[in-house]
Amino acid sequence: MCSYCGCQSISTIGRLMAEHVEVINATGDLRRACEAADGASVGRLAGRVARLLHPHTVMEEVGLFAVMSEQEEYADHIHRLCGEHTLLDELLAAVAAGDLAGISAFEHALREHIDKEDNGLFPAAAIALSGADWDRVEAAATPPTHPHDHSHGPGHDDHEHEHEHEHPHVHPGATGEIRPPAG
Repeated sequence: MCSYCGCQSISTIGRLMAEHVEVINATGDLRRACEAADGASVGRLAGRVARLLHPHTVMEEVGLFAVMSEQEEYADHIHRLCGEHTLLDELLAAVAAGDLAGISAFEHALREHIDKEDNGLFPAAAIALSGADWDRVEAAATPPTHPHDHSHGPGHDDHEHEHEHEHPHVHPGATGEIRPPAG
């Protein structure tokens, strides 16, 4: 996490950085389950990482990345970061499918990716974007709100429950909206 420029005081960046910490912590739990060859826990924890990671990357791509990529000097870098989002999804899916040794590649790629954002893109965004740009970022990246029915039936562990929403990656410049799941 960047601690030298104060960019985390910008609400969007602060939220994204806090989510990075959550994803890293959940990945540590997943790594420990992989090291213990605990298949049941690996599946559950890989799902938890995915439920943290997917909404996060979608919000980055439709918000901050989309606005920043309008500035030519950031477009290629942001395109590479979006590609890394796709790679992270693939690496995590392999771990979830039973490639327990793949946790090392996933964790390394995740940490490298977060470092590029926290110590590169986010400080650059703090300088490059105007107040109106930040308003656009925030409007695009604000998750939709919708009520949830938390009655999940017998045997469901509400403490481990996090809503699983499948979001395709939306790359900067793409149009489309993120809608709450039906139900």
